[in-house]
Amino acid sequence: MLRRLHPDQPATFAFSPANLAWAQAQIAKYPAGRQASAVIPLLWRAQEQEGWLTRAAIEHVAEMLGMARIRALEVATFYFMFQLAPVGSVAHVQVCGTTSCMICGAEALVEVCRRRIAPEPHMLSADGRLSWEEVECLGACANAPMAQIGKDYYEDLTAERFEWLLDEFLAGRVPTPGPQGGRHASEPAGGRTTLKQFADSHDGGNASVALARALGDTVRRIDGTERPRPAAPAAPAAAPPAARPVALAAARPGGPDDLTAIRGVGPKLSALLHSLGFFHFDQIAAWTPTEIAWVDEHLEGFKGRVSRDGWVEQARALAAAGPRHPSGEG
Repeated sequence: MLRRLHPDQPATFAFSPANLAWAQAQIAKYPAGRQASAVIPLLWRAQEQEGWLTRAAIEHVAEMLGMARIRALEVATFYFMFQLAPVGSVAHVQVCGTTSCMICGAEALVEVCRRRIAPEPHMLSADGRLSWEEVECLGACANAPMAQIGKDYYEDLTAERFEWLLDEFLAGRVPTPGPQGGRHASEPAGGRTTLKQFADSHDGGNASVALARALGDTVRRIDGTERPRPAAPAAPAAAPPAARPVALAAARPGGPDDLTAIRGVGPKLSALLHSLGFFHFDQIAAWTPTEIAWVDEHLEGFKGRVSRDGWVEQARALAAAGPRHPSGEG
């Protein structure tokens, strides 16, 4: 498909101060001479700021990155995510028209777009508030038919529900994204068939829907002042540093205990423990959590065995039963 720039173009473009700072931070990610690697994020930010990608914005980004203008133009016209014509001031609607969605009723959604928005794709509605296009697969086939409106997916649509969504956006409200037919995510339309013991709360939607609701920016343009994501849960306190247990230079008189009596310890591990200075059940039984961490890290080829197999608990029981030597004596 041939993609051309819109005939009516603004004369100039400049990033807002916040977006300029963001753009400069993106450029700084790349080594000298490789600034052109930032072309896609900068073009995207320019589109988010203006609503569509203008010739002035494309040329401005090219100059920022030291690129020939034609190279930035090639990127902008190649990727369909870049809108080369003005879009609705409230929302741009992208209706998926590929196989699954078409079978499940996408044509009815397209008819709503033609009637409610404009007769042809990429045309503005009479009041300039909405625009639409048909796009290829958006990857939500299990929830067909669907549309992407702004940043979010609206799935399991009917023509009636789709019209309601448009009314909500035009009224200045942001309807909850995700499945619109009562599903939590993409489970069978008739209800869950497996893992029924795990009940989901549908009040907040699935995780993606919950995040979209928390941000509340479905159709809001990114301008540098958008609300940050909800704070992530505080990281757990760092574990104390590992500490090496007290080791012996050699086994006590009478010889070492038979460490292979500990489940998970074979002859090779027993020899490795001896090389680290551990010969007896009571030594292992006395290991603290920080000492267990040290041993777990130093069991070459067997990291994590102490914790996984519960050596300390086993060693305590064996130590209480008395010494057990490899020869079977004791």
